[in-house]
Parts: sequence; C-alpha cells; structure tokens
Amino acid sequence: MGRFLKTGTGWRLGWDANAAEFKGLVGAEEWALELTEAEFHDFRRLSEQIQHTMEGMRSHLMEEEKIACEVESDRLWLEAEGFPHQYSLRLLLRSGRCAEGFWNASAVPSLLQTLLSMPLTAEANAVF
Repeated sequence: MGRFLKTGTGWRLGWDANAAEFKGLVGAEEWALELTEAEFHDFRRLSEQIQHTMEGMRSHLMEEEKIACEVESDRLWLEAEGFPHQYSLRLLLRSGRCAEGFWNASAVPSLLQTLLSMPLTAEANAVF
C-alpha cells in the first residue's frame, strides 16, 4: 500500500508513502538517492518546469542550437542541457546531505513521463 518502484532504461523512481523520513527514490542504473517527501515533490515540480521551458524554447532556437536551463528550490537544483527535444538532466541535492545525480538524454523523456504521472497516494499498487 503506497509503495512502488518504476524503472526504465537509465532511470528508476520509487515512492514509499509509509517510510518515516525518505519516501522518494530517484536514480539511474549505477546510482540512487533517497529523498524526503518535500525533496521529491520539489524534484517533480522542478522537472515539470524544466520540461515546459525546454518545450517552449523549441520555437525560439535554430535546430542545431543547444541550451542549458536551470531551476531550483531551497532543497535542490536541476539543470537540463542539450536540445529542446533531447536533453540530459542533472540533479544537485542541497538540503543537509549533498548529492548529485545525472540522467542522459536518452533516459529523460521516459523518466519525466513516468515522474509526472506517478500516483503519490496510498492507492499506489506496485511494489517499492
């Protein structure tokens, strides 16, 4: 109840609504970070902001132009780098324990699609 782990090529996301402190998990194939509920919600919100910004830049750039976009909260920082339709994503955790994560451009579309559609309620039914 309220626990799941979703994985794809080059990424993984998890949620455990019943965990005492670290309810979220973000990672790739070689690394993972546990996040507090507030950190995970910031990650989700900032990822959506980056996605919308990168999509919005598509019409303003020439096809071969790359861009870097940064968003942050007091808990974490995200950077997208690449083309508006294909970019990598870097995460820096800034609240207490410092950590860094990175997803390559081929992993980002399915990572974001899954992240933004994840149920973060007790009704989640997959296993974490």
